[in-house]
Amino acid sequence: MTSLLLRPWRQSDAGALAAAYGGSSDLERQLDPEEGTVSGAEGIIREDLGWDPQVACNLAVVAGGTAVGNAGISRIDLRHGTAWTYYWLAAPARGNGAAARAVATLARWAAEELELHRLELGHRTNNPASCRVARAAGFTAEGIQRDKLRYDGQRFDVEIHARLATDPVPDLQLLELHLP
Repeated sequence: MTSLLLRPWRQSDAGALAAAYGGSSDLERQLDPEEGTVSGAEGIIREDLGWDPQVACNLAVVAGGTAVGNAGISRIDLRHGTAWTYYWLAAPARGNGAAARAVATLARWAAEELELHRLELGHRTNNPASCRVARAAGFTAEGIQRDKLRYDGQRFDVEIHARLATDPVPDLQLLELHLP
């Protein structure tokens, strides 16, 4: 894959977001079906993929100038120094460590700049690729939440991972970070 970087989402990324959705059927669980259109993607960028270090920070994973995924944190609690982490990549951008590098970069930024001590994430237990991303990015598995999620009438267990600011830094090449 070409060089990667992280930056806030832009309205000009709407076409790339719509294409990512259209070419990655599994993103239906991560993204709203309206994102399959450029106008729907514009709305999601405006309403859900924003940048506010008090609330939520979403960064486009950019390859060769095109947004191919997202790494973000939400549920930011500055009092306790905690937040929730999440990520996704379009299908063509997967399999080369980009997600783990993006999450590790975001985790380092959150620890250093927001002074967050604990980042948490969860993935369905039937999603081993997401588990590999979490572990590679330095997140430790902590337990299973039974029947946590429901998709299409089916319940899924979720494995919870966390990374503390005091945990060892994973041996990954971090991404270039362009912030406002």
